[in-house]
Amino acid sequence: MNIFESNGVSLAYEEFGQGVPLLLLHGLTGNRHMFDEDVNVFKKYFRTIVLDARGHGDSDKPATYTYHDHIDDVLRLLDHLRIDECYLIGVSMGSYIAQGVAIASPERVKKMILVATKSEGKTSSLQALFLKYQKDLEGLSFSHKVLKVSPYMYHDLGAIGQWRKEASKKSIPLKADEIVAANAALKGFDFRRDLHLVKAKTLVISGGHDELNPPEVGRETAVLIPNATFVEFNQSGHGPNVEQHLLYMDFVLEFFDVK
Repeated sequence: MNIFESNGVSLAYEEFGQGVPLLLLHGLTGNRHMFDEDVNVFKKYFRTIVLDARGHGDSDKPATYTYHDHIDDVLRLLDHLRIDECYLIGVSMGSYIAQGVAIASPERVKKMILVATKSEGKTSSLQALFLKYQKDLEGLSFSHKVLKVSPYMYHDLGAIGQWRKEASKKSIPLKADEIVAANAALKGFDFRRDLHLVKAKTLVISGGHDELNPPEVGRETAVLIPNATFVEFNQSGHGPNVEQHLLYMDFVLEFFDVK
């Protein structure tokens, strides 16, 4: 594990392999270990970099921060690693951060994949889902709320459960106040009017059973990006990269022109 400083906050990251830089950005309350299985493949072809977003994993956990901080952190990591141009993959929250990076510094993102994405939100998608089913969730802890709404989020609950179990062996779960801060950081983002600035060739992947970020908001994001393609995985929910992993890897490697 490596550490770098971003505006006074220590952030953890790891690097694997050589070649074109590929940066992977995880989802809300997740961490870099969510990509361990993917890294085993990507490191054969790319200089693969996984980052713990601020407030997550082994990175510092400030009491408050914003999605702008997440975007700046990625740009500072690229500076730290002296990377002028890269590929980006962002999943859920990571896909919002990726959009922000590609808007703020279009020349630095050559290709981008946005998984289970949307381009705006008054709250985090998870918070919005909790509000939608709040009567069923009263009195439950965060983890029990997630379990309760999981059938609305995912299609293959077995695959998601195993994925979470493996990742949990390598990380400490966020505390209640850290989860609150992580959710609050996503409040009110809206990239829709600026997505025309994105220069990266982009692939947007949504899951047909995803009630968290449904396919229509993924499709909207793709329409607003000049050089984007939209794909819907019919047997996936919010985790197409996990629920249909082999299909996902086929799309990703073909998109990145891996021979």
